[in-house]
Amino acid sequence: MYKTKAYSAVSAASPLGFTSIPRRDPNERDVQIEILFCGICHSDIHQVRNEWSSVMPTVYPIVPGHEIVGRVTKVGAAVTKFNSGDLAAVGCLVDSDGTCPQCEADLEQFCPNQTLTFNSPDKHLGGVTYGGYSDGIVVDERFVLRVPANLDPAGAAPLLCAGITTYSPMRHWGVTKGTKVGVVGLGGLGHMGVKLAHAFGAHVTVFTTSLGKQEDALRLGADEVVVSRNTDEMQKHAGSFDFILDTVSAVHDINAYIDLLRRDGNITLVGAPEQPLGVSSFALIMGRRNLSGSNIGGIAETQEMLDFCGKHNITADVEVIPIQKVNEAYERLLKSDVKYRFSIDMASLRSE
Repeated sequence: MYKTKAYSAVSAASPLGFTSIPRRDPNERDVQIEILFCGICHSDIHQVRNEWSSVMPTVYPIVPGHEIVGRVTKVGAAVTKFNSGDLAAVGCLVDSDGTCPQCEADLEQFCPNQTLTFNSPDKHLGGVTYGGYSDGIVVDERFVLRVPANLDPAGAAPLLCAGITTYSPMRHWGVTKGTKVGVVGLGGLGHMGVKLAHAFGAHVTVFTTSLGKQEDALRLGADEVVVSRNTDEMQKHAGSFDFILDTVSAVHDINAYIDLLRRDGNITLVGAPEQPLGVSSFALIMGRRNLSGSNIGGIAETQEMLDFCGKHNITADVEVIPIQKVNEAYERLLKSDVKYRFSIDMASLRSE
C-alpha cells in the first residue's frame, strides 16, 4: 500500500479539500495509472452531497471522479494489454464478478456485484473505493481502457461517462445513417449525443427551451433546432422520429416527445429527474412506441466508443480547471454555467 494526493469531502455539507489516500500496490493483473485529467460529472455532486442516500448512501470521506485519463506507470506481471507510458482510461467501473449472465454478455454495468470507481466497497483495502480526483489509481487490467492517441486527453476524459452514456443507447437502438434522431437538452450529455449521432450519419434535431442555443447546436452537428415550447414547431415533427435521446434531469413533459416518435420509435431516458414523469399510456399504445432507460455501457462497448471517437476525432467540449477550483466548478455546474463539461488538470494537484 502507498499514499497518493487527492481531494475529498468529509461530509455532505463540507467542500472538497486536499488530503492523502491509500492505494494498493499493483498485483499481477493490475495497471497503475498517473491521472492526467478527470472530468466532473453531475453524479459526483449528487454523491458528494449524499443526494442519492436512498439508493447509494455516501460513505465519507469521499473522493469522487469516474472520468479518468492518465499515463500507465507500472503494470503487473500478468498484464498483457498495457505497457508503461501508454495512455489509458478508467470509467465508472473498476470490477465485477465476471461470472454472472450480465458479465458473460459484456454488460458489466448491470452486474449485481459490480465495484464502482468511487463510493463502492473496496475488496482490496476495505472501506470504499476512491475515485479520480487524485494523483493516481490502480485498477484491474480488465477495467482499463485504451485511449486513441489522436484524442486530446482533457476532452477525452468525459467520454468515460458522458460519452458512453449517450453512445450505448444509440448503438442498442440501431442509430445509423439516415436515422432521424432527436436530442432533448444541450448540456453535458446532450452535446455528446449530438456529436455522436452526427458521426453515425443520423439526421439530428436538438430540442431546447432556448433559441439562444441554436448556433451552438448547429456547430456541434445538429441539422436543425426546435424550441420545445413552440407547439407549432413541435407539431411539424409529430410521428417522425426513429429515436429520441432525452438527457434532461429536470421534470418535464415526456409525452410531448413520445408524440414525435414514429411507429415502433424509441425514446431513451439518460437524464434522471428526481420526481416521476407522468406517461400517457395511449401515446405509447397507439404507435407501439417504446420508452426505455439506459445506463453506461460495458467495458467492451466503452472501448468501442473510444475507438469510434478516435476514428471521428470526437471529444467533449471542456473547460479545463485546476483542482483548486473544483468547489467553484460544482456551483457553476448546478447553474449550467459551463460549455459543456469541466475537466480537471491533475498537474495542479501535484503542486500541493
